[in-house]
Amino acid sequence: MNIYVSNLSFSVGDSDLQGLFENYGEVMSAKVITDRYDGRSKGFGFVEMSDENAEKAIQELNQSEHDGKVINVAEARPREERPRNNNRNFRKDSGRDYNRSNNKRW
Repeated sequence: MNIYVSNLSFSVGDSDLQGLFENYGEVMSAKVITDRYDGRSKGFGFVEMSDENAEKAIQELNQSEHDGKVINVAEARPREERPRNNNRNFRKDSGRDYNRSNNKRW
């Protein structure tokens, strides 16, 4: 079962997350999600473990305190497919009329 863990302290890493769940059984994987540009934690992660161990871990760890924060633990939902927007408008002024005198930026 794949488990979603949110409200993690930004100092929690993959090994910390794995250690937290190892008390409930074998952890197949544990991953804290990080920002792709600066590498900092986004405050949530995923843990994969067997179904029977996962159920117990979810029940006991949900709303528990870890590293100074109350964490949320639940079964992960499948990721929703989002349409790719290949036609993005990256103009800073999109939708604004900067030629009008009453619409100054500074």
